[in-house]
Amino acid sequence: MRHDLFRAAVLVALSTSTGWIGWSGNVLLLPLAASFPMLWSLARTRLQATAISAAYFLAASRGLPQGVANFYSSDTWPGLLLWLIASSAFVTIHSVLWTDRKGWQKSFRYMAACGAMTVPPFGILGWAHPITAAGVLFPGWGWWGLSALAAGLAIMATPYRPAAATAMIGFWLWSAAEWTRPILPTSWTGVDLEMAASLGRDASLEQQSALIELVRRQGPAAIVVLPESALGFWTPTLARLWQRSLTETGTTVIAGAVLIDAKGYDNVLVSISADSSAILYRERMPVPGSMWQPWRSLVGEGTGAKAHFFANPVVELDGFRIAPLICYEQLIVWPVLQSMLNDPDVIVAVGNGWWTSGTSIVDIQRTSARAWGRLFDKPVIFSFNT
Repeated sequence: MRHDLFRAAVLVALSTSTGWIGWSGNVLLLPLAASFPMLWSLARTRLQATAISAAYFLAASRGLPQGVANFYSSDTWPGLLLWLIASSAFVTIHSVLWTDRKGWQKSFRYMAACGAMTVPPFGILGWAHPITAAGVLFPGWGWWGLSALAAGLAIMATPYRPAAATAMIGFWLWSAAEWTRPILPTSWTGVDLEMAASLGRDASLEQQSALIELVRRQGPAAIVVLPESALGFWTPTLARLWQRSLTETGTTVIAGAVLIDAKGYDNVLVSISADSSAILYRERMPVPGSMWQPWRSLVGEGTGAKAHFFANPVVELDGFRIAPLICYEQLIVWPVLQSMLNDPDVIVAVGNGWWTSGTSIVDIQRTSARAWGRLFDKPVIFSFNT
C-alpha cells in the first residue's frame, strides 16, 4: 500500500511538472507535454488517472485564478472556482476513458480522449493539448507532422513508450538546434500595445487619434494589425473617421472591435482602408464564462459574445488568405486545424491580455500560435495589448 501511494505521488508530481514546464511560454519546451499520455497510462487505478490528469491541466492553466482576479478586480476565490470548472472536461474525459487493460487498449482509449478534447463540445475547454507540440517536433511537416505526433502519443500509452520517447527526443533536439524564426511578409506589421485596460474601453476621440497616429508611424507597411478590441464599439461614425485618416497612406488596418446587436455582441476583426471598411472576421470561440454565456439565452438576456464555431476559418484581404485567431482561439485546437484545412497564407493572432498581468497566459498564447505556424510553415503576425 505504501509503495503504491509513493508511486502515485511520484506520477502526480511528474504530471504537475509536465504541465508547468511544458506550458511555461517557451515554445521549445512544448514537447514535454507529450509525456502526459505516458504518465496517464502508468496509473494503476482510475483515481490515480484522475489525479494525474488534474495535476497536468491545473499546472498548465495555473495563470487562470490570477487572471480572473485581475479581470474582475476581485480576490482569487472566483478565479479558483473557474479554474476547477475549466479543468472539469479534461479531467472527466481522461478519467472516464482510462482503463486497466493491458496492451493497446490504453492507447486506443487515450486517442479517444485526445480526439474528444480537440473538437466541440469538450474541445471548447481543450487547453494544453499535447498535440500542439507537433510544431516543435516536426516543423514544416504539416498534416504529416500532426499524424506523426498523434501516433507517437498513442505509442506513449503502451509498453513500447521507450521507443516513442527516444524518437521524439531525437526530433526535439534536432528541431531545437535548427530552430529559426519564420520570415514574415514585408508588407505586414503587427503592433503590440501597452495600454492596459483602457484599450477598447476608452471611447474618446483622443484615444482613436492616438491609435491612428500610431498606425501612420508604421512606415511603408501595407497592412497594419492592431490588437483585439482596439477600436472598442464599431460604428459607422468610427469607420468614417478611420477611413478619412487613412487617405493617401495606402495602408489597410486590421483591428479588433466589438459589434453589438439585440441578441448580444460579436468579437470581430475589421478591415479599414481609405476606400472601404468591413467586418473581416467574427470570433468562432470567445472565452467561455466571461464572454460566451449561452445559458443567459434561457432567461431572455442574450448570450453575451456570440460563438460562430465553424464559420469564417479563412478570410481574404488584399490578395492574402488569412487565418485569424482571437485570444482564446489560440489556446484550443480546432479553430487552428479548421483554418489550416483551408490553406491560408498567414496566421493573424491578436489578443487583449491586460488582465493576464502576473501570469504567463499571453506567453502561452504566443507559444501555441507560433507552434502551429511552424508546423504548417505559415508566418504568424502577432498583435497584443498588455
